[in-house]
Amino acid sequence: MASASASAPVAGAGAGGGKDDELADLVRRLVGALARYADRLPFDLYRQKLRSLTTLAAISITLLFAWKMLRAPQEQARRPRRRAAPSSSNTSTRSRPGTLTTTDACSSADSRAHEAVNQLFQPVNLTLEQLVRHKLSEGRRFTCRLLGVILEETSPEELQNHVTVKPSVVEVLLEIAKLCDVYLMERVLDDESEGKVLLALSEAGLFAGGGLIKDKVLFCSTENGRTSFVRQLEPDWHIDTSPEIVHQLARFIKYQLYISPQRPERIATNVFSAPSLEQYFGGLDQR
Repeated sequence: MASASASAPVAGAGAGGGKDDELADLVRRLVGALARYADRLPFDLYRQKLRSLTTLAAISITLLFAWKMLRAPQEQARRPRRRAAPSSSNTSTRSRPGTLTTTDACSSADSRAHEAVNQLFQPVNLTLEQLVRHKLSEGRRFTCRLLGVILEETSPEELQNHVTVKPSVVEVLLEIAKLCDVYLMERVLDDESEGKVLLALSEAGLFAGGGLIKDKVLFCSTENGRTSFVRQLEPDWHIDTSPEIVHQLARFIKYQLYISPQRPERIATNVFSAPSLEQYFGGLDQR
């Protein structure tokens, strides 16, 4: 009898430790999920603030969720005891077939809790259209420079020799064109460069099937010309590789995306950065 009494607290401690581990696992997974979804928002959150907010939200939600799930075994364990008939001295102690024991009730409830958590944290596979629509944040007019964003080339001098459209950007740009009025623009040195750019865009399929409109590909001879184009068009989004132009337009444009291989310091609260257009709007980076 003494040994049986001593083993009971040990078993209780093991069960309590297992539920503590489960609760801690729930908190970690919820914090991670909230951080991943926050990265998909069309505005940035500071990481330090995000950790504090998500941790607080995770603890509150998880405590409520875990309390509801983990109290189920206790309720189910009480019911068989209330329904059981009083035992006499000569009644057999063996359980009848079909009787739900306390251990079975705990295992069943724990299994249901784990299934619910796994379904809650299953990765969400969004389509490209859903990703682009979410990132655009209801933007309806979109301007974008060509060099370094749509084209492999990075200088007007290169356009005099060859023009290459990035294959990875085509699908994303066409998806943006379904939702926005898209204008492409670039500084060129001569008319021949303009013709080569238009031909490359056409061969890449960007003008086919109601995609981009050739008349909305604009050319200028100076960097200030591109700034002037953007100011006149008043887009919801502008994409550029020039930090000077992005800085100049920050007061006038709702959102801007600065394309840079490095992650620069934040120019303004409405200016985002990414290594490429397709990684930001296509969600390929999954930050």
